[in-house]
Amino acid sequence: MRLILFDVDGTLVDSQGAITACMTQAFEGQGLVPPAREAMLSIVGLSLPEAMAQLAPEQPAEVQAALVDRYRTAFKTGRLMQGAAHAPLYPGAKQVLNALQAVPEYLLGVATGKSLRGLEGLIEAHGLDMFVTRQVADHHPSKPHPSMVLTAMAETGIPPADTVMIGDTSFDMEMGRAAGVTTISVDWGYHPSEQLNADHHLTDFADLPGLLRRIWSAD
Repeated sequence: MRLILFDVDGTLVDSQGAITACMTQAFEGQGLVPPAREAMLSIVGLSLPEAMAQLAPEQPAEVQAALVDRYRTAFKTGRLMQGAAHAPLYPGAKQVLNALQAVPEYLLGVATGKSLRGLEGLIEAHGLDMFVTRQVADHHPSKPHPSMVLTAMAETGIPPADTVMIGDTSFDMEMGRAAGVTTISVDWGYHPSEQLNADHHLTDFADLPGLLRRIWSAD
């Protein structure tokens, strides 16, 4: 059996519009100047408390906590209003996920900085019922701590040699390396691909099944 773990934002779904809009609402709601767009996208993948600590390091803990609450409220409101359009899947993502799910020895999972509520809403909106292990920020230290990957492997009984972590940020790659699994970066996400230092790199979602076959055929 093999375990294929995906990051969500910037890897499976293009949520940058939603993230930057909700972050802007959160900061303006606190009477603060929103960070630059590049700064907002640089923290995608971190848990929200860690993200706000990086975006507003000069603010006291209670203000950072208020920013987290305002962001969550804005994101939930947007998701309920827009449905799947709030964070659309990247081209080819659903087709590749369906193809991988059809391989008997493959187990699919996610390791995301989203909350459980946010992930469940996204899964429902896009019909992504193929993930057998779902690791979220509610239950783990923020990426790049390896807890999410280690727990996913423990839940499924899959060792590091038979596990891959797929993501778009340095946090994903560092998390995967810390857990001892093979890392695969994608170039359509939020961190520059040349900074990711992954074991393998994707420029097209459609290439993932072939890449996985090559990785595991060497075993």
